Amino acid sequence: MDYRKDTGNKGENIAAQYLAEHAYTVIERNWRYKYWEVDIIASKKNKLHFVEVKTRTSERFGKPEESIRHDKMKSLKNAAEEYLYQHPEWKYIQFDVLAITLHGNETKEIFLIEDVYF
Repeated sequence: MDYRKDTGNKGENIAAQYLAEHAYTVIERNWRYKYWEVDIIASKKNKLHFVEVKTRTSERFGKPEESIRHDKMKSLKNAAEEYLYQHPEWKYIQFDVLAITLHGNETKEIFLIEDVYF
């Protein structure tokens, strides 16, 4: 497994645990439709959360959340639209970003950005 994929998998595992510890119910991980993907789909208080997870091992190239580009958020929106088409019972949704910085095998920082707009 390559280094970036390993880092991403660690980050997604940490994110799922963080969300569970903060009263979210993780419904899906790495949900895909065609070429779109949502890292984590979770619920909390009758609201569906589409969570993009960004993980970095240093801030050499900036903070993890700074690496999310417009095309990635558009892809997340498209995936969310398809998920909602398949699961129309959800009335309330929110897009979130969970930024994780690792230092070796330790979690240095977790930063949840809620209700992002794009």
